[in-house]
Amino acid sequence: MALPATSPRRTGRTRRLTGAISAAAALSLTLSACAGSAGSGGGAGAGGGGEGYEAGADQAAIDEALADLDPVTIIYQPSAASQESVQSPSGTVLAEAIEERSGGKITVDMVWGQAIAPYGELDSALADGRVDLAYSLPVYKPAEYPALNALGDALGGSDPSPFVGEMVTNAMALDVAWNTPEIVAEYEEKGLTPISPITASGGYYSVCSATGMTQEDFQGRQVRIASKTQGELISHMGASPVSMEYTETYEALQRGTVDCTLGQLVPSAEAGIFEVAPNVGYMTETSFSRAPGALVAGSGFAELPLAYQQVIFDSYADYFQGQMMTTIGGNADGIRQAKEAGGEIEQFPEEFQTEIAAFNEENLAKINESGPIEGDLEAAVTAASEKWTAKAAELGYEDGGTTADMDQWYDVDSDFRPLGQAIYDEVLLPHRPS
Repeated sequence: MALPATSPRRTGRTRRLTGAISAAAALSLTLSACAGSAGSGGGAGAGGGGEGYEAGADQAAIDEALADLDPVTIIYQPSAASQESVQSPSGTVLAEAIEERSGGKITVDMVWGQAIAPYGELDSALADGRVDLAYSLPVYKPAEYPALNALGDALGGSDPSPFVGEMVTNAMALDVAWNTPEIVAEYEEKGLTPISPITASGGYYSVCSATGMTQEDFQGRQVRIASKTQGELISHMGASPVSMEYTETYEALQRGTVDCTLGQLVPSAEAGIFEVAPNVGYMTETSFSRAPGALVAGSGFAELPLAYQQVIFDSYADYFQGQMMTTIGGNADGIRQAKEAGGEIEQFPEEFQTEIAAFNEENLAKINESGPIEGDLEAAVTAASEKWTAKAAELGYEDGGTTADMDQWYDVDSDFRPLGQAIYDEVLLPHRPS
């Protein structure tokens, strides 16, 4: 069951905070009169010191570890544009979990719509303390995150199913990322602390103004893409890739500047893309490469008392719950919106998928041979995929139908925490603050 949405209390603080940001960056960490700042070093046990608690401790033990600590307020910038967004659970579920686990000693102020710093400037905002915790898009800086982007490209060909596939791809990507020193180093060199160094987010679909998902249909189409690798694939398909900011996509589709976009269904649903491009193409045997995100903590995280750092880190299963509510629930909502707009939900023909799969395999081989990651990335991705596919099956997860009828079979009360907890136990635990 999902945790409740952001409370009116937090919404009010966030509105005041947003106004303060526009007036002065110095007010980016707003504290109550008795609270210590996440980035100030003020208060008992501040500066990253103090005693922590054992992983897996019950709430009573956590409360005891936090008993002498001053309250703090942290600024969290999630991915969603607003609290009402279909993407909001990716932020609200984690925020509620942190506040509850801390017994109310950590207050999470949420700033929607990248109001403090857009994705291109977010690293600086995290490093200088204007933001303490954020959903980031390192894909926007491929030169600064070459290893992370290589892994995102290597996810092309992962399980395309809209339910189990999303869970497995996010699990295996995180497993590989935490075990790839080059990826972790890309954050640490900037003074950032990854909580989830890669969030594979959702699979990519073709969203077009016209029907038709055969290779012949794509000949000559103008297709908006999210990464260099996607652009190479689109060219391979016989279409013309167009790189543009996602915020420009709606108008480009409306005017006919582009014919399609490769996009995740949840941001397409939030942006109203299906109003102008209601036709969705999906795969069953392979998938497009992904443009991954991440959950990253800034300089203030290291200055928090150890027990507070652990509270945030230990809330990963709730973060996974919110992410899957957003991603998988967004898949279902996207299909619903596309149908309501009169669109067709079409499977890519098998022979076309075979062509795309061959491209993915060749691309992965190139990344493995000359990419920025030492070792056998291809073998690591394959092994992690098999591992987490088995774990998902063991926990009883399965798709209830196809992508085309997902709006009918998806259960909005789906509980993703069991898999999230397994990911935490097997992947994140060795990296827990201590």
